[in-house]
Amino acid sequence: MELFIYLFAALFSVLNPIGTVPIFVGLTQHDSQKERSRISLWTAINVFIILLVSYFIGQYVLTFFGISIDALRIAGGIVIVNSGFSLLSGKFNKKRGINKKIENEAQQRNDIALTPLAIPMLAGPGSMSLLIAFYQEHHEIHEIIISSLAILAIAVSIFVILKSAHYLARILGASGIVAISRIVGFIVISIGIQYIVSSIVNIIKGNLM
Repeated sequence: MELFIYLFAALFSVLNPIGTVPIFVGLTQHDSQKERSRISLWTAINVFIILLVSYFIGQYVLTFFGISIDALRIAGGIVIVNSGFSLLSGKFNKKRGINKKIENEAQQRNDIALTPLAIPMLAGPGSMSLLIAFYQEHHEIHEIIISSLAILAIAVSIFVILKSAHYLARILGASGIVAISRIVGFIVISIGIQYIVSSIVNIIKGNLM
C-alpha cells in the first residue's frame, strides 16, 4: 500500500490533472457532454498506455543509448523542478508545450485526446523519467503489479477530473484552480530535488568506492 500511495502521489503531482482543467474547458467549450466524456475517456486511456510503455520499455531505451539511471534521474529531476516552478509562477500551461496557435488548431480537430491533452500536457518527460527510474528500483513481480495498479488509478483519476472539468471550473473558479496548482507545485519541486540529490549522492558514492 505504501508503494501504491507513493507512486500515485508522485505521478499525480507531476501530471497535475487539476492544472489541465482550464485548458480542457477551453478546448471543449463548444462540445456536447457526450463528446466531452468521450475525449476524457480517450485521454485517460492514452495516458495509461504512454505511462505503461515508459514503465516497462523505458529501461531498454536507456540501455540502447548508454544512459545511466542516475543521469536519467538528474535530467528528470530538472524537468520536474522546472514544472514545479512553472506551477508556482502561473506559467505552467506555456511550459507544457501548448501555445495559442496549437490551441486554435486543436479546437478545429475532431479528436484532441492524444495531442495536446495526453501529450504533452499530461504525460511528459517528467512522468516518463520518473517511471523509468522507479522501475529500476521496483521490478519484483508484486511491485510491478502494484505499480501498474497505481498507473491505472492515475488514469481513472484523470478521466474523472476531465469529465467533471466544466463543473470543477465553475465551483473552484480561476483562483481556486491556481491555488491548487501552486500547492501541487511545492510537491513537484520537492520530488524533483529529491531525485537530483539522491542521484548525486549515488554518483559520489560510486566514484569513492
